[in-house]
Amino acid sequence: MKKQLSEREQQILEILAEHESAGVGELSEQLGVSLVTVRTALSALEDKGYLVRTWGGASAAVHPRILDRKLSMGDEKKRIARAAADLVEDGDTIMVEAGTTTALVVSFLAGRRDVTVVSNSTLVLPYARSNPGITLTTTGGVFRPETESFVGPIAREQLTQFHVRRAFIGTDGFSLSGGISTHLVEGAEIVRTMAQCADEVVLVADSSKYGNTGFVRVLPVSAIDRIITDGGIDAALTSEDRELMAAGHPSMQRV
Repeated sequence: MKKQLSEREQQILEILAEHESAGVGELSEQLGVSLVTVRTALSALEDKGYLVRTWGGASAAVHPRILDRKLSMGDEKKRIARAAADLVEDGDTIMVEAGTTTALVVSFLAGRRDVTVVSNSTLVLPYARSNPGITLTTTGGVFRPETESFVGPIAREQLTQFHVRRAFIGTDGFSLSGGISTHLVEGAEIVRTMAQCADEVVLVADSSKYGNTGFVRVLPVSAIDRIITDGGIDAALTSEDRELMAAGHPSMQRV
């Protein structure tokens, strides 16, 4: 189910992204609303999985970096994830890499039947848990709170035991000429492994990632079958990019 945030709820999450935790009184003062209003908003955010209630306040349910990413380009990420989920059919097998946009793909699988999901991400758990049509297999490995994911040799080895129709991957930066990149070596290794295990590789990334270059090169654009992004990317495309697009690989879907 799509979880909309009110303006006040988003303001609370922005405060938690900066400070990790906050008291009811502190939030009431910063937002200029009553204690009762703050408590109501905190309860709603807890139900949506964004935070954990503490004595007298709340703390973020995920690492502040994850919370910050969830709030960035939120509407675009939801459109991208919904379009990606539309590719998934009953009986499909998919892999979902760690990331805020990739996790949202699972949230839009309501109504699908007998979908098998393999993932190294803990962000998919709330969505898979509430969907009886999904069978979820998660990897083990070393847990990284800043990405809410399992990485390392155990995670990679377990991924190689599966073959899926599609792998949905994310990125810290991408371009048609340079491919995709990330800031974390361990994350790059997971993406490469998933790409080897899938018939089709789908990159889901909002336009703010375009032109950015991470520390680690992950995959060339030739290894990606489809890119789903938002219309904001058009302003960033160079003449060279447009020539590559005219060649038809990879296909790019704007939402």
